[in-house]
Amino acid sequence: MTHVEQESTPQTPPAIADPAPLGLAAFALTTFLLSVKNAGWTDGTDAWLGYALAYGGVIEILAGMWEFRNRNVFGATAFSSYGGFWLGLGLYVVLIAGEATPAQEANDLGWILLAFAIFNTYMMLWATQVNQAVLAVFVSLEATEIILFIGNFSTSETTIKIGGYLGVLTAVCAWYASAAGIINGMTGHTFLGVGKPLTALTSRSGPYSR
Repeated sequence: MTHVEQESTPQTPPAIADPAPLGLAAFALTTFLLSVKNAGWTDGTDAWLGYALAYGGVIEILAGMWEFRNRNVFGATAFSSYGGFWLGLGLYVVLIAGEATPAQEANDLGWILLAFAIFNTYMMLWATQVNQAVLAVFVSLEATEIILFIGNFSTSETTIKIGGYLGVLTAVCAWYASAAGIINGMTGHTFLGVGKPLTALTSRSGPYSR
């Protein structure tokens, strides 16, 4: 009796839904809540804090992990890093800021924002390879972080307010990119334009292009 062994053939992993619109939405909402506080538009306390820990933090990190599954190194790095930023910022406020003087807290925030502005600089440069909608997010975020770390180092409320206004603009750009990713993915064609990459260092099309 002949026994025939069948070799198993590699299975192509099933495609997953694009996590970028979720990551962008989480970033947009949390950025908006913190920015309206920085701009002095709210009369409340720290409404942004819970969302920094949950939506902008945990959910954005999950989006970054799914981008690893999509083999999208740009999206994975961006979402995971800014998810970590929101978690770190939220934990700083909860665990450390209460023991610091206002001057110490401002100095701490200045260094945090400076560090992320450095990270954001090269991500902004590489966003030129993605599309113009995503690039707008990183350009406006770069301006926001620079103005905010200057405002915190100088303890200038006016400068921090300007950073808040720029943060609102950043949130609007991220919401637009998120909305475009959702509807374009649903319809299979460009409903909301995102623009082409500004430069093309490689022949591979950007992961967010439609």
